[in-house]
Amino acid sequence: MIFLERWKGMLYLCGAFTLAGTSVITAWFLNGKLGTFTITAASLVLALLCMLPLCRKELVKTVRQLTFREWGVLFFQALLGMFLFRMLLLQGLLHTSTAEAGILTGATPAFTVMLAFGLLRESVNGNKLVGIVTTVVGIMIIQGVLTPGHAFEAQHLYGNLLVLCAAWSESGFNLLSRIGSMQRTSSPNKAIHPVVQTTLVSVIALMLCLIPAWFENPVASLAAIGLQEWLALVWYGPIVTAVAFMLWYAGIKRCHVSTAAAFSGMMPFTALLLSVIVLKESAGWEQWCGGILVILGMFLIGRQQAANNPLPQQLPPEPGIIIGVRE
Repeated sequence: MIFLERWKGMLYLCGAFTLAGTSVITAWFLNGKLGTFTITAASLVLALLCMLPLCRKELVKTVRQLTFREWGVLFFQALLGMFLFRMLLLQGLLHTSTAEAGILTGATPAFTVMLAFGLLRESVNGNKLVGIVTTVVGIMIIQGVLTPGHAFEAQHLYGNLLVLCAAWSESGFNLLSRIGSMQRTSSPNKAIHPVVQTTLVSVIALMLCLIPAWFENPVASLAAIGLQEWLALVWYGPIVTAVAFMLWYAGIKRCHVSTAAAFSGMMPFTALLLSVIVLKESAGWEQWCGGILVILGMFLIGRQQAANNPLPQQLPPEPGIIIGVRE
């Protein structure tokens, strides 16, 4: 049973980060046509329109049961994982190149493992350590940081710092998600369904975005975009935000943070594939070798994860399928 749950968790994480990787292409279609906070707010509204009908009864029940501390954890998940990460990344891209930003977001797995080791005392050894290092090296190769002649440009320092802060923000979100899951899994009756948890975090993030989005004249800018941009917003909302976060919450309660850190390597690998297929960009042997290393790293982590001892907290019963909520 534990073996099956762990593999389910890793499949959920793989799906979550694969979908998250498509956000790079989505941002390409929206770049320069909508403001940073308008993009986030509009995508969250579209995501909530899809999620609320699925979980309205369970949502009301969960809201009544949440403690003040649990509300605090959800607030900081929304602040770090949705609001600050997207704001810092999109703002950073205004002051630095896409290549340099990609290199720095590749630091997220290393930051996550450092936080998990320091705060959660998760062990990092054997296949897990090799897998994490392999994943990070693969990301660096994909982004070209190990290519001779590639170097950061001094004038991009400000943008690079913003993107680096975004990577730390994402790592903090990963850690908070695991902490919240560990606190609730000790009591199966308190487990929050992934759809409900994603809905609550999305509502909080939307509230954080509303005021700054208002100063971007969102009504006029949304009215001016075409069908292609609206399709990108639909993908960014219900798919990248809703489905990806549901898969994330379903996976993180079954896996260690360091495992999630390794699977985050799917983000740049997915972005690489889509840039070649959708945007018709060229990719050299370095990028493809890096992608192979990312997959190898995830395999090593998965092999170690499946063989590990059970997690500190007992897993709760599965609360229904991922796209629905039990009545």
